[in-house]
Amino acid sequence: MSADRVKAVAGPPRVLTNYRCDEGTRKLVGQRIDGRVALSDVPAGDRGRVYLVERHVASEAELRGIVCDYRELAEQLGRPPLRSDWVIP
Repeated sequence: MSADRVKAVAGPPRVLTNYRCDEGTRKLVGQRIDGRVALSDVPAGDRGRVYLVERHVASEAELRGIVCDYRELAEQLGRPPLRSDWVIP
């Protein structure tokens, strides 16, 4: 690894909404990283998987739409939408 590598600048994570599912309570969290907003689905507690929902959100309107649609889908499914429930026989 190069010593000249620049470290990413990240702002504080902000909880945008919560939802309940079969795993318990989860949060959709936005965070500005190097000037771009990333959106993640994280467990409310200290255990569970983190899902990257969107890496580069272009605008606040887009962010609101993604959060609204994602939460609605999570509530319909009863699980995190990005979790794969596929079972390989």
